[in-house]
Amino acid sequence: MSTQIINTPKFRVKLAVLAALPIFLLLLLLLSNPLHAQDTTSSADVQFTSAPATPVATVKKNNKTLKGIISAVPHGSRKTLWAIFLAGIAGGFAALLMPCIFPMLPLTVSYFTKSGEKGSAVGKAAVYGISIIVIYVLMGLLVTIIFGADALNSLSTNGVFNFGFFLLIVLFATSFLGAFEITLPSSWVNKMDQNSDKGGFMGMFFMAATLSLVSFSCTGPIIGTLLVQAATTGALLGPAIGMLGFAMALAIPFVLFALFPSLLKSLPKSGGWLNSVKVILGFLELALSLKFLSNVDLAYHWHLLDREVFLVLWIVIFALMGFYLLGKLSFSHDSPLPFISVPRLFLAIIALAFTMYMIPGLWGAPLKSISAFLPPQASQDFDLYSPNGNVSQLTSSDNGKPHKYADLFDKPKGFNPFFDYAEGLAYARKMHKPVMIDFTGHACVNCRKMEANVWPDKQVYQRINDDYVLIQLYVDDKTDLSPEEQVTTPEGKHIQTIGNKWSYLQTSKFQANSQPFYVLLNPDTEQPLVAPQGANFDPVEFLKYLDSGLSAYH
Repeated sequence: MSTQIINTPKFRVKLAVLAALPIFLLLLLLLSNPLHAQDTTSSADVQFTSAPATPVATVKKNNKTLKGIISAVPHGSRKTLWAIFLAGIAGGFAALLMPCIFPMLPLTVSYFTKSGEKGSAVGKAAVYGISIIVIYVLMGLLVTIIFGADALNSLSTNGVFNFGFFLLIVLFATSFLGAFEITLPSSWVNKMDQNSDKGGFMGMFFMAATLSLVSFSCTGPIIGTLLVQAATTGALLGPAIGMLGFAMALAIPFVLFALFPSLLKSLPKSGGWLNSVKVILGFLELALSLKFLSNVDLAYHWHLLDREVFLVLWIVIFALMGFYLLGKLSFSHDSPLPFISVPRLFLAIIALAFTMYMIPGLWGAPLKSISAFLPPQASQDFDLYSPNGNVSQLTSSDNGKPHKYADLFDKPKGFNPFFDYAEGLAYARKMHKPVMIDFTGHACVNCRKMEANVWPDKQVYQRINDDYVLIQLYVDDKTDLSPEEQVTTPEGKHIQTIGNKWSYLQTSKFQANSQPFYVLLNPDTEQPLVAPQGANFDPVEFLKYLDSGLSAYH
């Protein structure tokens, strides 16, 4: 394709349509996707036929009724995909400031503008930008195709994958901190570079592909972390949406500077600050890796990374980041720092202030802004914070009998839930109270946020404890059931763990597989009183939901 064709108005219109179409389609799916993707778990290997709930045959008969009752889809699917998209944009802008890409901006734009014709430069830059978007979105789609929807859902709770992701992100962080560089084979780069000399549309495409390969040592850890985060949300389109945001943030500056070349003069000069960006991202990735290790620790009840241990590690990591920004800590590949710039000082203040904010958490402060990422507060041994009075008062209502599985799970502060469906139902019938089932998970970020930010609200707390029987069912727990409880379904799938048991109960009886998932149940009929719902971080709205269940029950 020649430069003359690129400059024609007809071609530019087609180009604009081609550029807008994939973005429009993905954003449309982002807005309308019906997936339950808050913190999902796989139902592919979860079948259970002897749960004490309504038998499967009865559930099938009641499907029409349930479909009418269970009409609420958790709002987390849209929020999750938007969060992934925004994380992708943030990752793209971070990648733009990497030493492998930032110096390429003026060089690439000068290549577009060397003909002197603005239309030609814009056309080339547009094709270049579209090529970047296509390459990275295809990469995201490839992850979905390779793993499949069911596998993506299972990643968030699979112990082997989570531990593997922990090691992978630590590897990325180590690379950013300067221990080594992750590079692709030079033959790949040379091949792409040769094809980029062809000119025309394909030349621009291969030029974008060359940038992707050359910059992999800088962008690889960001892309890898983003894909891991997107995949573990369980959202089918998560990896593609993440890569769309990443690619748009990476591509837009090239097109923008081709449109307005004079803006290049306002760019800061390359220097040691680019390496500092890598190091800061290395610290952030190191902190993020602990979340994946925590998921494994909770699911298998190792108790190695309880809340105070997790907080100590984060406090040290962010304190070191602050000292690094102040020039008190340096690495072998860092440039000399003769003075502290104002932006660097502000970043150091933020890092050190965040460090100070976390310190009271060692004594049990709730730290609501980051509670979603921390292990449950009940896992903390030393806790001076007691927001809702004496928990022992709650146990007297059921004669102080230990609940089944109570030795395995950490109770949310101030609550005394049942962890077995049949046991909780029996107690609810005895007390003539409705049931609040909380389908939750160890790796569920929104579950921890609800427990830390919404449930402690005075009215919500009183409503759950006084008017409901709370049953928490962990769908990702890896504890083996007793031999007599383990069953094989007619489909030949073996149910072995507690998580399998409750995940099947959720998917078969309530036709959902997202967590948190709250069901207000009539214990006598075992039918939902109102439509179940997912996370709602507004205490007032969640209280209205609880009150609506009470009204329906009475």
